[in-house]
Amino acid sequence: NQTLFDAIQVKAPAKATIADRVRMNNLAVSIVMFSQGVPFFHAGDDILRSKSFNPNSYNSGDWYNRLDWTYESNNWGSGLPIEGTGQWDIYQPLLADPTLAPAKTDIEAASAVFREFLQIRKNSKLFRLETAEQIESVVSFYNNGPEQIPGLIVMRLMDSENIDPVHEEIVVLFNANPEPVTFGDPAFAGKIFTLNLIQQGSSDPLVRDSTFDSASGTFTIPARTTAVFNILHEIIPEPTAIVTQETPAASNSNVLLTLAGVIGAFTALAALMLALRKRETK
Repeated sequence: NQTLFDAIQVKAPAKATIADRVRMNNLAVSIVMFSQGVPFFHAGDDILRSKSFNPNSYNSGDWYNRLDWTYESNNWGSGLPIEGTGQWDIYQPLLADPTLAPAKTDIEAASAVFREFLQIRKNSKLFRLETAEQIESVVSFYNNGPEQIPGLIVMRLMDSENIDPVHEEIVVLFNANPEPVTFGDPAFAGKIFTLNLIQQGSSDPLVRDSTFDSASGTFTIPARTTAVFNILHEIIPEPTAIVTQETPAASNSNVLLTLAGVIGAFTALAALMLALRKRETK
């Protein structure tokens, strides 16, 4: 099978820049990353791995299969694949186009965004539900029906099962459009959503421009961007236990008082038994 990046290269509009294609790669991996279940990624999805359109590289050796962990190259343009010779008229001009070869900075940028997605997923149990019942209770989707905005997925995660001690609600918006979109729903009006803290400091400057308007319940998402918004549980601090440390003298006094109490109790019990015996003998 072709890598994700190769699939984007051959399917993207001809006018799409390499920066656009990197964003497409990021968007694609985010859909898998924020889905329920175990996310599965092909080796190198995070670093724009290319096999130069080789759809079956099992016997192709390192020439097509190598992964460059220095990020100097993603192996794009290694050559025309033997399998798929019928597509050479499509593949050859793409592979020879220097503007479609990602630079090291492009690869590093994709890797950084991938790691941010990993952090966001790891930080909330709502992305890692364990049963079908939990998924049915927690996950819902908006922007449905004939009036929907094309190219936009809106996923809502509600902590209705008290699964996540931190996140009360999460909304993830996947915008595949080449331009920003604004989406609103009455269900979000009056709520206080904030962009995920990791994305507020993201290495991707575009996602930092994602906004939410509470009065109208509308989100605005940049082009080809996945944005995660949160509402956190109100965290009530637990009362601090007051621990007192007794001095040895105080401890000894307590022991003496305890012994005195025990002796007094036995004395009172003995007196009561003696009084009862005298009463019986009369």
